[in-house]
This record gives sequence, C-alpha cells and structure tokens, in this order.
Amino acid sequence: MNDEQDSGPRSQIPGSHSQGSPSQSSNTDANQDAASFGVSVNAAEIAGETVSVIGEATGRFARPLSVARSERESTGRHAFMVGAGILISRIIGVIRQRVFAHYLGIGDAAGAFTAAFRIPNFLQNVFGEGALSASFIPVYANLLARGDKKEASRLADAVLTMLALATSVVVLTGVLTTRYFVGLFAYSFDDATRELTIRLVQILFPGAGLLVMSAWCLGVLNSHRRFFLSYTAPVIWNVAIIATLIWFGRRTDEFHLAQVTAWGSVAGSALQFGVQLPTVLKLIKRLRPVFDLVSANVREVLKNFFPVFVSRGVVQISAFIDAMLAGLISTHAVAALNVAQSLYTLPVSLFGMSVSAAELPAMSSVVGTTDEIASQLRQRLDGGLSRIAFFIVPSAMAMLALGDVMTAALYQTGKFTQDATIYVWGILAGSTIGLLASTLGRMYASTYYALHDTRTPLLFAVIRVALTTGLGYLCAIPLPHALGIDPKWGAAGLTASAGVAGWIEFALLRRTLNRRIGRTGLAVTYVTKLWIAAASSAGVGWAIKLVIGQRHPVITAALVLVPYGLTYFVVSSALGLPEANAVVGRGLKIVGLRKR
Repeated sequence: MNDEQDSGPRSQIPGSHSQGSPSQSSNTDANQDAASFGVSVNAAEIAGETVSVIGEATGRFARPLSVARSERESTGRHAFMVGAGILISRIIGVIRQRVFAHYLGIGDAAGAFTAAFRIPNFLQNVFGEGALSASFIPVYANLLARGDKKEASRLADAVLTMLALATSVVVLTGVLTTRYFVGLFAYSFDDATRELTIRLVQILFPGAGLLVMSAWCLGVLNSHRRFFLSYTAPVIWNVAIIATLIWFGRRTDEFHLAQVTAWGSVAGSALQFGVQLPTVLKLIKRLRPVFDLVSANVREVLKNFFPVFVSRGVVQISAFIDAMLAGLISTHAVAALNVAQSLYTLPVSLFGMSVSAAELPAMSSVVGTTDEIASQLRQRLDGGLSRIAFFIVPSAMAMLALGDVMTAALYQTGKFTQDATIYVWGILAGSTIGLLASTLGRMYASTYYALHDTRTPLLFAVIRVALTTGLGYLCAIPLPHALGIDPKWGAAGLTASAGVAGWIEFALLRRTLNRRIGRTGLAVTYVTKLWIAAASSAGVGWAIKLVIGQRHPVITAALVLVPYGLTYFVVSSALGLPEANAVVGRGLKIVGLRKR
C-alpha cells in the first residue's frame, strides 16, 4: 500500500512568515534555525513543502535536541490503556444495545429513538470529542511538554469557558427549533412516530451538551496520559440507560419507554462528566471561568477548531447522512442501520481510536530538526498503521463472512428476531468495504493534526461527505428499484457506498502526507498476509458453522468465533507477522508456557 512515486522528505526549509501573532514575530529567527524546530513550523511547513498557513505553528514549541532525543515516547502502553478502556466501555455498550433491542426491537419506537439520538449525538461526537481532540490536545500537550503548566491550565480554563457558552447556545437553539429540522430523519415516519421523535430530540439535547463537557475532560486527561479513565467514563452513561430500560421495560408501552430511556441518557451524561471532573481538577490545579480570545494558544485552538469540526468528525457526518437517507426508506431501516453501525464502529474505536488517540499527544510533542521530525512521524505513523491493520483486517472479514453469528449472539432476543439479524448482517457486510480505510484514515488525520494542519483533512473530508451523499442516495433509493430487489436493502447500499468514499479519502490523505514527510503506508506483502490469514480463519469459521447446525446464538458464536480468532493468530504468526508473534508470545506467557 506504499505509494512508490512519493518522494522522501526534503531538508530545505523556507523562511517563516513575518505576519501573525506576537509570538510568531518574536520567533522568526528561531524558526529559521532548523535545529530549533518543534512539531510544526510557521506556515505549517514540514520537509520543505510550502503549504497554506494552518493554525499557529511557531518556534516557541522547540526544545533542545538533547531533550528531543531522550523523549522518543513509547505509546504501546498508552494504546493498550485506551484500548482497554474502550473495550470495557464497548462491552457495556453492547449490553445496552442488547437490552434496548430486547425491549424495543427495531420497531417504530426504536426507530424514533435512534433517529432522535443522531442529532444530539452528532453534536457530542463532532463538536466535542472530534474537534477538541485535534485542536485542543496538540496545543495543551505541547505546553505540558515544555513545562508551562500555568499557561496550560489557563488554556484549559479558557477552552472550557468558551465550550460551555457555545454549547449552551447550540443546545437551547436545538431544543427550540427541533420541530423544523426533525423531518430530515423522520421523512417516512407516521405522525405519532414523528411527534415522538421531536420529543426525544428535545430531551436528549441537554444530555449531549453535558457529553461535550465530558469531551473537554477527555482532552485534559489524554494530554496528561490518563487514558483509562477518560475512555471508561462512558460506562456509567451506559449503565444509567440499562438500568432505566430494565426498571421501566415491563411497566410501560414502547413509546413511553423510549421517552423514559431518553431521560436516563441525560442522567448518565451528567454522571459521565462528574466522574472525570475530580481527577481533572487535580491535574489542572484550578478551575475558573476565563474568557480569552487574545492569547496565542487560545487563538491557535480556535483557528484549528472549525476545520476539524468537519474533518475529524467525518465518520459522524457520514453516519448522520446515512441516517437521513435511511429515514427515506423506513423506520426499520433506521433502527437496523444503528445496530449495524454499533458493530461496525466497535473495531474502529477499539483499534483505530486507541492507537490514534495514544499517538496524537506523542506526535504533537515531537521535536528536532525538520528531517528528524519527519523521520519520527514516519516511524510512529507506520507503526500505528501496522498495529491497526493487524486487528482491523480480521474484524472486516468476520463481519463479512460471519456477521449473522455476531449479530445474533449480541442482539437476537425478545423482539429482535432472526429476520432482523439477517437484515443487520446485510447492512454490516456493506460496512466492511470501508472499514480498513476509515481506521487507517484516522491515523493519517492525527498526523496532520500533530503538524497543526487541519485544512488538508478538512478538504478531503468534504470530498468524502459529498461522495457519501451522492453515492449513498443512488445506492439506497434508485438502485434497489432498478435491480428489482426489496427497497429495504437500500440500507446496505448506504454502507457500501460510504466505504467507497472512505477509500478515496484515505488515498488522498496518504498521498498528500507522503509528499510532505516521505513515504508511509503498509507494505503490500504485509497486507496480503493479513488477508490470507483472515480468509483462512473465515473458512474454518464457516466449516464449523455448517457442521454444528442450529444452536443458541451465544453457543454458536462461541463455537465459531473463538476458533476463527485463534486460527487468525496461528496463521498470521506462521506467516511471520511480528504483531502476531507478539500477541502469541504474550498469550503463552499468560498461560505459563513461556518464561517471562
């Protein structure tokens, strides 16, 4: 997957621009000395390529090279902590989805709740976690790396103040104007279901505002390398919803249960924010309102925030558009798409997010000469890509070949029937087309953000969203009619077309970054071995599935998916993949078959 035509990094660095913040002017001479360059240079230049000025990247981020060489931070443990936190949270999330499916299935109330949750959830994911991760963490983490804790705390206070004000306005506006935009998701809903959707959106909006505040906590915690707490905090949100569903599930009808569940979500949002706050207060030492639009660090965060609003949240934007188009099909399509996406996003979060989240603060702290920066970024990027692909390829193959087994084990209960399982499997199979591209793309985007370049990912994200919209509509609405198949399968066309758009975005991200820092990417032989191992595992899984016949979904999953995973590790280890050998070696140590 390497781009053979991409050239290596260049050593010549053009002079810095003279206009900008006071700190930019004061560091012009320092910027011209290649030995003093930090993670980014003025005008966002790296490896000799001149690009548009993105954010504020000045010589003030520099530190002595002796310090730079001693701080080749290993992110393996950090990635493990992120992955562990996400895994715990996702396990509880799957339990929440299963309980939800048990009481509401994929009927009208479930479709209304899913559609309603899209809007405030979009606010949380893009406005909060996405934009803050890419605009706030690089600046805040770099201040901490330079030992300027006072300025770092002031920046955290200022960002929280502005975030609270902006979120309050957005939440209030959303609650008051819900009726005017909810039709985007409820086009095919009947009157009663549409009214329920409106009410649910109004309930959920304040909870989304609290989750945005929780995302600020995540930014602070991640910058201090406190990954586990920030990624396990959603557990309490999931638990609040689960408790609500179980307590009221048999005491009220589906429409009222959906509303009560929405209130449970709001309560969980408050708890998720509250559980992180004590640790955050210990780290920043103080918490006070600071309204600051003047300081260089705050302006840098603001300058990078809005481009990242789109580019970092492209997955959420694509899901947002998919939900809109699914609303043109039926309420069942909306609910089934949500279940499929909960499975699809599991490996994205567990493997793609864990590595990317751990690498972003480390990349943002890279210092040295331009060539040294480029070299370190290439090493971190390629290492992250390999770790991501090692787990994403078998995940995609499992969803494609054994998606029915996975879906049935997790959700087939109560009102979630076998027909619903097959429907979700078809949608999930379409999602596998772009699974690898989406996760690898996150790693490339993190590298751009570490370079304080938010405009390039934004441009490619816009291209992806445009393609997702156009191709999604064609594959979801006209194509099923043209092929003479049930219109409900347009939902699978949605996810498949989004995958095609994801690959185009990934190719653009990789090619442009390679021109800046040198050749990056996965070797073709490495990827080929991954797919050989995954295909072999799928063959074993299918054979077991055919032999055992019809059994309880959980038993079937245990008998099929466990051998699938073991076969993948054995085959990939036999093919000499270092990631497999590391995992197998660690497993042997755990069971006592290899000395520690």
